[in-house]
Amino acid sequence: MLYSMTGFARESLETKIGTLTWELKAVNHHYLDLQFRLPEELKGEEQAFRKQAGNALRRGKVECALFFRRPESSQADLELNRELVSILTEKIEEMRVASHDYGAVDPVDILRWPGVVQPREVDTAPVFAEAGKLFARALDAMNAMRRSEGERIYEMLTSRCDEIERIAAAVRERMPVVMDAVRSRQRDRIDKLDVDADPARLEVELALIAQKLDVDEELDRLASHVVEIRDVLERDEAVGRRLDFLMQELNREANTLASKSADTDTTRAAVDLKVLIEQMREQIQNVE
Repeated sequence: MLYSMTGFARESLETKIGTLTWELKAVNHHYLDLQFRLPEELKGEEQAFRKQAGNALRRGKVECALFFRRPESSQADLELNRELVSILTEKIEEMRVASHDYGAVDPVDILRWPGVVQPREVDTAPVFAEAGKLFARALDAMNAMRRSEGERIYEMLTSRCDEIERIAAAVRERMPVVMDAVRSRQRDRIDKLDVDADPARLEVELALIAQKLDVDEELDRLASHVVEIRDVLERDEAVGRRLDFLMQELNREANTLASKSADTDTTRAAVDLKVLIEQMREQIQNVE
């Protein structure tokens, strides 16, 4: 099954302890790069989430953001940091004495100090448990999108493979005609020189020219690479890098075919092959 590396998922869950929301974004990357953004209550659990994601994904740069909002009923459930209040009160008193300011201290000013008032701590165990279940749902949703995109890429690649095989077969079928035309042109050139040519030597020279222009090996390798691509597309593993390598091999054969071309039709076929290979290569950049 072919998977794309790009995808998105957003999953939310309302619980008694609050609202949890996972937002996942995945783009192309050479390897699996996981980036997490977690609420303070769950920062210590990043390694567990990272392992969970690693079991579901193989390649791609994936941003995983978890948002946790407590119930409105608990918003007023605040704790007073009495130790900090005591320290602040003592320091304020020292400043008043030093500055001879004997005005009353406004308690609201103390409450505004960072850390004096804070939400009551929650038990992170149930939050983590629910977040883990929700994360699994989000990963499944994103993989469903990636699989759907992978199916589209699969169809595109197989259709291009069909076209490559068609072009290669047409070139192979025309090669005897092309070689006959090459021999005829060489004989015409010799005839125009009005010299006596050794027939045996002429045949040797024509055979050497034919050998240089022969593209059977290139066509055989093209066919072999296409067979390999079809096989790789059916594997249940990350195949993007393997396919990228095969694109390089296909392109090498298309370039050689162009360099050996002896007529405009073969040159046109080589160009068409390169266009198809480039189209495939662009899509393969998205493959996991």
